[in-house]
Amino acid sequence: MSEDCFTAAAGGAACGDLVTVSVSLAGDWVRVEGEAQGCGAARAGAAAIAELADGRTLLDAARLGAADIEAGCGGLTPLGRHGAELAADALHRALGQAARAARLTPAAGRVLVAMSGGVDSSVAALLSGPQAVGVTLELWADPENDAEGSCCSAVAVRRARGLAHERGMPHFSIDLRAEFRAGVVEPWLAGHAAGLTPNPCVACNGRVRLHGMLDIAQRLGAEALATGHYARIESGLLRVAADPDKDQSYMLAALPPAQLRRVRFPLGELRKGEVRERARTAGLTVADAPDSQDLCFLAGTGRRRFLERHGGLAAAPGEVIDRRGTVLARHEGAHLFTVGQRRGLGLGGGPTRYVLATDPLARTVTVGSREELATRAISVRDAVLHRHGSCVDHVRLRYHSLPIPCQIHAPAGRHAQLEVTLLARAGAPAPGQSACLMAGELIVGEGTISARAR
Repeated sequence: MSEDCFTAAAGGAACGDLVTVSVSLAGDWVRVEGEAQGCGAARAGAAAIAELADGRTLLDAARLGAADIEAGCGGLTPLGRHGAELAADALHRALGQAARAARLTPAAGRVLVAMSGGVDSSVAALLSGPQAVGVTLELWADPENDAEGSCCSAVAVRRARGLAHERGMPHFSIDLRAEFRAGVVEPWLAGHAAGLTPNPCVACNGRVRLHGMLDIAQRLGAEALATGHYARIESGLLRVAADPDKDQSYMLAALPPAQLRRVRFPLGELRKGEVRERARTAGLTVADAPDSQDLCFLAGTGRRRFLERHGGLAAAPGEVIDRRGTVLARHEGAHLFTVGQRRGLGLGGGPTRYVLATDPLARTVTVGSREELATRAISVRDAVLHRHGSCVDHVRLRYHSLPIPCQIHAPAGRHAQLEVTLLARAGAPAPGQSACLMAGELIVGEGTISARAR
C-alpha cells in the first residue's frame, strides 16, 4: 500500500527548541518519526512521540497528548514539560495534514465534533457518543490578538485538544488559515472599504468552516459532523433553537441543505443553563467558562486597528452631515461607521441621531432621526431560496434582532436580487448584513442586504 508523508514542526526561534514530526499514512495506519534541535527535553519528547505513535491507527495516534509524551519520557521537570508540549503540537499538526488526505474505513456511530475549547462544544462532544472524534480549526494567527480570547487560535486548539483527551477522544487540529483569510477576512475588509457592514460569521459557517470540517468528517469515516451551535434541523432545513436567547440559526443560514443533511446540533433542544449543568455533572473544567463575544479574528484587537493593519484602511477624515447636507461634525473615516449606529458620532448634545448611510468615496456619514432610519422594504442580493417565496413570512436582519413580518414573491432557487416588503417598519437594515428568510421557525433562504427604501 502506498504511503503519503506529512511533516510539521513546533517551536523555533522564539524558544530555541524545535521538534519536527513526520507522519506517513498508509490506509488507517501511521508511521511516525521525530527529531529535535535544542534542549534535552525537546529531544526526549521527539523520541517519545515516535515510539508512542508509530504503528498506531490514525485515530489512536490522535489520542496522544503532552501528558502521554511526558510519561513516555519517564517524567519531566516543570521546565522540561515544554519539550513534551512541542512534541504534541508537532505531532498533531502533522496528523491534521494527514487527516486532510485520509480515506479511513467508515464506521457506524463515528461522529466528528467541532470543538472550540468552550462549554458548548464540549457538551456537544459529550452527547455525540463513544465514537466521537474531536476537531478544532486554526483559522487565524496574529501577534496582536488575544490568543486566550480567540476560539480559533493555536492556544484554543491546544485547549480543545486537552478537553478531548481528558475524555479519551481522538483530536485533530486542522490549519485552515489560508482558506479563512481568502473566504472570510478579505471579503470583510473589502466590504468595509466599500461602506458596507459585512457579516463574516455567516460567510465562515456557510462557505469555509463547516465545509472544511465536513470534508474531514468524510475522510475520517464519520457519518456526521456535530457542532455546539444552538439550532435545530427539521424537514431538511434549519430551525431556530429551543433557547431563543442563544439561537444561532441566523449565523448558519448560508449552510446548504446538501451539507445540512450531514450535520447534527446536539444542543438544539437545550437551554444554556441545562448545557452548563450537564457540563458540571460530567466534571468538565469549562462548565462555567464565559462565552466568547468578539469576532474570532478581532479578539483583543480593535476593529479600527485591524482595518488599518490588514486592509490598509487608514484614517480618511470627512464630514458628518444630515439629509439636507448640513455639516454637523467631522469624523476620521466613513469605514468606521455602520448604518443604525448612534454612539460615537461626535455630535455632542441635542436629539439622538443614527447613521443613515456612509459614503467612503465622498467621505461622508449621513445621520438622522429614528424615523428617518426606518424602512418598509429592502433589496437582497445573491439570494438563495430553498422553498417558494410565498411561504416566507418573516425576515431577520441582524443576529440579535427579532424577525420582522414580510412578504416576497419569487420561486425557489437562486436570485441575483429579491425585493422584500416589510409589513412593519424596521430600523437599521445595514447594507452588507445577511437577511435570513423564514417560514415560521424554519430558515428557508438567505441573502445579503443591498439597499433599503424609506
